[in-house]
Amino acid sequence: MSFENIRYEVDEQIAWITINRPDSLNSLNPDVLKEIHNAVDLSEHNEEVAVIVLTGAGRAFCAGVDLKSLQGLEGGDVGADLNHVARDTQNRIETANKVVIAMVNGFCLTGGLELALACDLIITADEAKFGDTHVRWGIRCTWGMSQRLSQRVGELKAREMTYTADMISGTEAERIGLVNQSVPASKLEAAVREMADKIKKNSLGAIAAHKYLYTQSKKEQMAKGLEREYTTKPNISDTAERLTGFIK
Repeated sequence: MSFENIRYEVDEQIAWITINRPDSLNSLNPDVLKEIHNAVDLSEHNEEVAVIVLTGAGRAFCAGVDLKSLQGLEGGDVGADLNHVARDTQNRIETANKVVIAMVNGFCLTGGLELALACDLIITADEAKFGDTHVRWGIRCTWGMSQRLSQRVGELKAREMTYTADMISGTEAERIGLVNQSVPASKLEAAVREMADKIKKNSLGAIAAHKYLYTQSKKEQMAKGLEREYTTKPNISDTAERLTGFIK
């Protein structure tokens, strides 16, 4: 299987999926999301793979949706083409029978944060920046942020991150429980490999069974909230104006 927007390689039972659009801070579009989905699927069916790592090339993990492609958007919803494939990709990550680790090497914003939250574990560089910037651009969350973020860090901190659109460091993300571990950037890959090595030593069948239990419990807790997020039609009138400001 060939890819245009990601790099894919298997090394020592680890499948490395690297979003490879560094010039746009690894921003997302339907093609990128489909390739991530396919790479996770490929990894799940490869008996040589024990752990999957999702990361980004250059100075970002993923800066979210490619906002340049949304010029003229009204009403704050990024649209069905993006929503469907993004939700499918998140679900593929969550239901894969292998552990998926997000290796956050830089900016992890909005849609990128939503991808990371779908992973089993997150290990980050201290220098990385996390943020939910939906409101900065007059866009509402439609990929589950209102459920996954509050489930991870608690309602008050989730509200603060969403309402302010502020960015926090990797070290702060560890402090509030958003990530498992934060290390200096120079030690990030080593920390991810160390975690993967610990996982690889155990029964992969038992890990898959436990992942299923964790995931089903998570989905049951979020079901009504996700349905509300996916179907609510809010009144947001300044989306196009704010996105024009992004281009400037």
